[in-house]
Amino acid sequence: MMGWDFKSVAPDAEEGRQVADLRMDRPTPARMYDYFLGGKDNFEVDREAAAAVDAALGKTVTFDVVWENRRFLQRATRWLANAGVDQFLDIGTGLPTQGNVHEIAQQVNPDAHVVYVDNDPIVLAHGRALLATNKTTTIITADAREPAGILAHPDTNALIDFSRPVAVLAVALFHFITDEENPAGLLAEFMDAVPSGSYLALSHLTTDGPPAEGVARTEAAYEKATSPIVFRPRITIENFFSGLDLVEPGIVRPWQWHPGDDGSPETDWLFAGVARKP
Repeated sequence: MMGWDFKSVAPDAEEGRQVADLRMDRPTPARMYDYFLGGKDNFEVDREAAAAVDAALGKTVTFDVVWENRRFLQRATRWLANAGVDQFLDIGTGLPTQGNVHEIAQQVNPDAHVVYVDNDPIVLAHGRALLATNKTTTIITADAREPAGILAHPDTNALIDFSRPVAVLAVALFHFITDEENPAGLLAEFMDAVPSGSYLALSHLTTDGPPAEGVARTEAAYEKATSPIVFRPRITIENFFSGLDLVEPGIVRPWQWHPGDDGSPETDWLFAGVARKP
C-alpha cells in the first residue's frame, strides 16, 4: 500500500487548487475498506467505525468478506479483458491496493483504458500518485448518485469511447446507496449510456444468508458514516441486472463466480454477478 501524497490535496497557488474536504470528522466507506484490507490510509474515526463492524461480525468474518469481494473484482476484470473488453468504468473504486483494475486489465491488454470514480478526495490523492505515468488510466472525484456528471466528465470522455463496449464495475458500491436514492434507476442510467456488448459487474451485501443480528449491527456501525450501508435480499439484487443477459454461473456468492486458485474466502454475506447488455 502506498503512502498518501499529501501534496496532491494541499493548496497550490499556481494551479489554484483548494484544500480538499477529507471529512475527518466522519468515517468514509473508502477509508474503512482500506482499514479492513490492512491499509494505512485511514483515520481514527474510520478505525473506530471499523472496530464496531468487527465487533458485529467477528474480525475473521470481516476480513473474509472484504477479500472475497476483492478477489471477485479481480477475476471479473480479468474475465472481461479476456472477453475483449478494453474500456472499464470503475465506480466507487476505493483506495488502491494490490491487484487494481488497471493492473489486471492491462496485463491482458496493455492498451486497456480505465476510469476510476470515487467521491472520497483521499482516493483522488492516491490516484494522482499511482497513475502519474499511466496515460490510459485516470481517476475522477464524482458521486455515483450523479451519473450524468460522471458520464459527461471530460476526463471520462478522454479515455472512454461510449460508441464501443464498456465494462461498468459497481463492486461493493450500491449497498451504500439508499432506497430513496433509487439504486436501480442509477444503474439503469449508467447502462443506458453504454452500447450493446457492454457489461455490468456488481457485488452487493445481502440479507439472504447472514444472521439478522449481524446485519443489524453492521448497519448500525455505518449510521454515522458519510454513506450508510444497506443489506438487500437476493431478489432486489437480481433486479439490478434487469434487461441484461447474465454470464454463467449467474448471480452467486462471489467466491463461486469463475473460482480459481486465488485463495478467495467463502462466505454467504454477498451476491455477485456479471451481465452483458444485449
